[in-house]
Amino acid sequence: MSGKSVYVFGGTVTEGNAKMKELLGGKGANLAEMSLMGIPVPPGFTITTEVCNLFYKEGKENVIKLLTNEVKEAIHHIERVVGGPKFGDDENPLLVSVRSGARASMPGMMDTILNLGLNEKAVEAIARKTQTPRFAWDSYRRFIQMYGDVVMGLKPVEKDDEDVFEEIIDELKEKKGIKQDSEFGTEDLKELVVRFKKIIKEKTGQDFPTDPWVQLWNAIMAVFESWMNERAIFYRKLNNIPAEWGTAVNVQAMVFGNMNDNSGSGVAFTRNAATGEARFNGEFLINAQGEDVVAGTRTPQQITLQGSYDWARQQGITEEERKQRGLSLEEVMPEAYKSLNEIQKKLELHYKDMQDLEFTIQDNKLWLLQTRSGKRTGAAAVKIAMDMLNEGLISEEEALLRVEPQKIDELLHPVFEPKALKAATVIAKGLPASPGAATGQIVFFADDAEWQTSHHKNKKVILVRIETAAEDLKGMAVAEGILTARGGMTSHAAVVARGMGKCCVSGVSDLRINYKRRSLMIDDREYREGDWISINGSTGEVYDGKVGTKDAELSADFAEMMKLTDKYSRLKVRANADTPHDASVAHNFGAVGIGLCRTEHMFFEGDKIIAMREMILADNVEERKKALKKLLPLQQEDFEGIFAAMEGLPVTVRLLDPPLHEFLPHDMKGLEEMVEAMQISESKIKQKISSLQEMNPMLGHRGCRLANTYPEITEMQTRAILQAALKLKKKGIKTHPEIMVPLTTSLTEMKFQEDIIRSTAEKVFAELGDRIDFEVGTMVETPRAAITADKLAESAEFFSLGTNDLTQMTFGFSRDDVGKFLPIYLEKGILKIDPFQAIDREGVGQLIQSAVTKGRQTRPGMKVGICGEHGGEPSSIEFCHCVGLNYVSCSPYRVPIARLAAAQAAINFKS
Repeated sequence: MSGKSVYVFGGTVTEGNAKMKELLGGKGANLAEMSLMGIPVPPGFTITTEVCNLFYKEGKENVIKLLTNEVKEAIHHIERVVGGPKFGDDENPLLVSVRSGARASMPGMMDTILNLGLNEKAVEAIARKTQTPRFAWDSYRRFIQMYGDVVMGLKPVEKDDEDVFEEIIDELKEKKGIKQDSEFGTEDLKELVVRFKKIIKEKTGQDFPTDPWVQLWNAIMAVFESWMNERAIFYRKLNNIPAEWGTAVNVQAMVFGNMNDNSGSGVAFTRNAATGEARFNGEFLINAQGEDVVAGTRTPQQITLQGSYDWARQQGITEEERKQRGLSLEEVMPEAYKSLNEIQKKLELHYKDMQDLEFTIQDNKLWLLQTRSGKRTGAAAVKIAMDMLNEGLISEEEALLRVEPQKIDELLHPVFEPKALKAATVIAKGLPASPGAATGQIVFFADDAEWQTSHHKNKKVILVRIETAAEDLKGMAVAEGILTARGGMTSHAAVVARGMGKCCVSGVSDLRINYKRRSLMIDDREYREGDWISINGSTGEVYDGKVGTKDAELSADFAEMMKLTDKYSRLKVRANADTPHDASVAHNFGAVGIGLCRTEHMFFEGDKIIAMREMILADNVEERKKALKKLLPLQQEDFEGIFAAMEGLPVTVRLLDPPLHEFLPHDMKGLEEMVEAMQISESKIKQKISSLQEMNPMLGHRGCRLANTYPEITEMQTRAILQAALKLKKKGIKTHPEIMVPLTTSLTEMKFQEDIIRSTAEKVFAELGDRIDFEVGTMVETPRAAITADKLAESAEFFSLGTNDLTQMTFGFSRDDVGKFLPIYLEKGILKIDPFQAIDREGVGQLIQSAVTKGRQTRPGMKVGICGEHGGEPSSIEFCHCVGLNYVSCSPYRVPIARLAAAQAAINFKS
């Protein structure tokens, strides 16, 4: 603990600032910063993230004792700034909001309570003071509902759980014959309050608390507890947010957007969060509190007049209909809009980043409740960064640091084929909440989406909801896209989808969803669960059935950013590619070579697998060489295509690695093919297959062990590689082959393979009367190879670190079986990260460091790269930069991600 637990803001005293996010959380730090800037922020205080961690160590009672004096003084601070209202006073009560605020933005993941401090006496006092009884009782109804959900445990958890408060509301609506909550009168709201309290007593056995101090302490503790709720934990895992960061708690004086028709609440972005366009935009509701806007229970209105025009065009409505249904804030509250517009410009210039704002207007007075760097799509992130660079707001280094490498993945996904799109039938239209294209089978519940995609490989689903909530996060994460009947561009579905890079269409009012029937109606057509639909997150259109897709076209901003990465990165990026197509894709994405070409992948195509099986089933060397002779021209042709695609860039070809039994038939069709091809009995083939089975094949007869047992395999592959290179040389095409021996553990093992490769090369050169430069290296993927790298380097000219196997062997974890326990290890904190996703720096990382250091002791300046799955993961790329690797190699579509991560590592670790 830092010694101080509570920091106040507002009025003439503000104790924090924007640099204190670790202690005050993002919301608290920015509230303090806005106060210092003179922006109208309701006064309040922030309880630090350190207290959250203490809460989980010491418990509720000890934390309350620690905080009591500081919180009481902080409440007095609010009272002094507000002037008049007192917390807990029966005649002039001060009401507060209680909100979470982690250092990383986690929209909707944790809990909020508004209007805290109300009881029967306070609500009557507010009714008299404001002369708006309906507002007072609506605020009380909202408070009881939120407090009952968050603090008293009545919030629905499972999809089939009843929402007791909403059921009561729906019953009263039906009884009164009304559709919207806003149509309830004062007496209706009083009835809801009575019924809410009654159901709380029935469900919990406790009376609803009337003491404001009891309410406050319980609410603060509930926010701390929400840091460990299921959706918050899942969100943290999804976004790599450490649990030990904790959340702060922000307590502020209430301002009321639901006071009257001169009041409202909204969410705004200083630039377009979906496209990156430099245009102020957002949504608001008149006579509403903030949760109404994000919940999507009412269709929001646009903030700007231009936004309102655009909305009307998307909806296909006339100007007259627009005026009836969707006037902008700029039109209905011009003074408040003017203030908001001035503030958004000021905040963007101050933070030099696109801002996401929450605001409330109380009786025409504007209040800012939050500013933060806005969540944005990958396309928007690139455009905003490059625009701000060109506007002179940020430097080149800052522009590169502004884009999360993983977000680039969104830019590389397919979009709809123009021809397919032209033929598609539009069945509905909503708002283009998060761009992209998605096609899949309808599911209505998040857990169903999760189950179906986990149990059916390649299953594609569209999650269809009336509106989404934080509980839907897991389903949203696995869905191809999200479709909602309610909500706008700032609804939960829209914001979360953009953060995930998911395609989303929201606010499709024509959808009539029936969860019990698991169906939706559009006009007179019914769609059931499992039916196919497609959604266009760039236009808001919904299509019947499947619509074909194509690869995305990358923007000029993206190309410029990729050029910038080359200016700053030291670590080069290659690709793992086994076909000419993959090599071409990688080359187009800026890969400077191939770091891993897995030759075994070539053997599963067409006639190659027959010849390969003949080689494996051969009884002697002569028969084996005969089968390999069939494979030679086929493999040479593959290498010619890959070398040509890379246009003279280095290509690292790994010699045959897997155990032989993987290539053998396991069904009757395959057996019959081999019987016919080899003219031997089925029983003999089965006997041979049985003899090749191993108890632990990944530690068995594979890699260089296989090649040292059957040297003719290495001879054939070396010949195919070099003959392909020499053939292209005659055509004027440059090549740079690197031959890599897999799974070596000793110098003797490596030297044996090197001798075969070099002797075969001399034979090829003599036969063809020409030569070509090539290198011989090894894949370091065993702990012994890493710690004896100085010996291996006597033979190997380069190292490529195979971190998949190195991780497996270092931990003693089987990659094929780790799924049974690894999720539990991560959940319980036994492991902080999945070591197969990100490099384990303490263990595997030390072996990598050893291989680099020892290899270069023997061979100064030795080229060392990485070709495991970690080669496309940003934190692993950062580690590779720090230990001095020359390159990382990853899948073709992750090359841009790796290039950006490499540049960011160079910027962050400048010496």
